[in-house]
Amino acid sequence: MAAPLAPRRGTGPAGRRWLLLLPPLLLALLLARPAGALVEGLYCGTRDCYEVLGVSRTAGKAEIARAYRQLARRYHPDRYRPEPGDEGPALTPQGAEEAFLLVATAYETLKDEETRKDYDYMLDHPEEYYSHYYHYYSRRLAPKVDVRVVILVSVCAISVFQFFSWWNSYDKAISYLATVPKYRIQAMEIAKQQGLLGKAKEKEKGRNKKSKEEIRDKEESIIKNIIKSKIDIKGGYQKPQICDLLLFQILLAPFHLCSYIVWYCRWIYNFNIKGKEYGEEERLYIIRKSMKMSKSQFDSLEDHQKEIFLKRELWIKENYEVYKQEQEEELKKKLANDPRWKRYRRWMKNEGPGRLTFVDD
Repeated sequence: MAAPLAPRRGTGPAGRRWLLLLPPLLLALLLARPAGALVEGLYCGTRDCYEVLGVSRTAGKAEIARAYRQLARRYHPDRYRPEPGDEGPALTPQGAEEAFLLVATAYETLKDEETRKDYDYMLDHPEEYYSHYYHYYSRRLAPKVDVRVVILVSVCAISVFQFFSWWNSYDKAISYLATVPKYRIQAMEIAKQQGLLGKAKEKEKGRNKKSKEEIRDKEESIIKNIIKSKIDIKGGYQKPQICDLLLFQILLAPFHLCSYIVWYCRWIYNFNIKGKEYGEEERLYIIRKSMKMSKSQFDSLEDHQKEIFLKRELWIKENYEVYKQEQEEELKKKLANDPRWKRYRRWMKNEGPGRLTFVDD
């Protein structure tokens, strides 16, 4: 009877374990990098930057700069002349240019303290291959200008644009009000009482026709100045304020945040805990929040409208719901009586957007 075959080597549990560990070991061998400190593509490549300049690792900035100037004058492509001591490819102009670039790279590496620290660390810890790559390219690709300076300049530019844009809107509003008969007549009456128009109409003899245009422009300027001083424009066309600019809003943001926290705590303490009655300012604030209007929009409303809100006690939720429903009904009545809305409904009923018609209208 034949003897049983002996089991093959490596087919047991231990063999299967080695087969499982083989792929990670091969991958580690493929990814392994040489432990040499000098790597091609980083700093001076496979050359030591200190040896390129001919200085020691303890050399100061002055010694490094002096060595760089001497080698730069020696290997400059426009001034290079082979010397008896020169050997190798540097004897040719192309070799001199490569040597000049290598010297410049070594100087750029060693003149900066932070870059020099990274380079010394690379010489002392050659095993941290990928870390050296990261530090090298992070410094090379990092922006040269401080990010804080960029942000500050951007905020200042936006603030200047805001100021001139708001001022342009304010001038447009004043120019429009100067054309409205109601405000123009009042402004002219005030100007006559103050004797400003009389002075503007005075003209000397011998002037040409252009003087009439100048007088007219002066009268217009007087009327606009009176309108500016007598009318308080609110909303998006109000007079621009420095404190409303983005730059000052950012600077004052901590103050506004602290003020809001103090105001909110006082609100909770006075009205929720102690149960005090709302004042006029608090009532208007609740009404504005219910109407979902910004402060500038609410301030642009007429005073008699705010008085109506207070008389109807719209800070109470039930009263505001009734007022809101009344406003919606009134809006529907206005739309029903509007001729343009009637034409639109008639067109939708008779023609419709998807109906073929030959009527030229």
